[in-house]
Amino acid sequence: MPIVQLAAIAACVILAALAIFQAALIAGAPLGRFAWGGQHNVLPTKLRIGSATSIVLYVLIAYVALAKAGLAAPLVSEAFTDVTCWVLTGYFALGIVLNGISRSKPERLVMTPTVVALTALYLILSLN
Repeated sequence: MPIVQLAAIAACVILAALAIFQAALIAGAPLGRFAWGGQHNVLPTKLRIGSATSIVLYVLIAYVALAKAGLAAPLVSEAFTDVTCWVLTGYFALGIVLNGISRSKPERLVMTPTVVALTALYLILSLN
């Protein structure tokens, strides 16, 4: 299997795990120390809405990876997929910094390596 397809599948696995995590937060799991700055063990309603929005975004972000790897049809065009993939690479790179400076130690320890992996995977996708 080509590396671009492996990168897309790996990215989708990570994004699926993040979606499950966000769903647990929405359901009231006491895991808030790993997300949204770690200030709430159980998320308030406003942040639960943010978690629901994140799940929708993860689906779209995963689709971009699949489209870039040729495992799904592009939503708009190949050029749009190419640009979107680069934008997501930059977004995840920014996430490294933002998670790295979080006041929540659990968030720094878990989410920073997660976005490092996503940055690397989307960079592989963007370069291919």
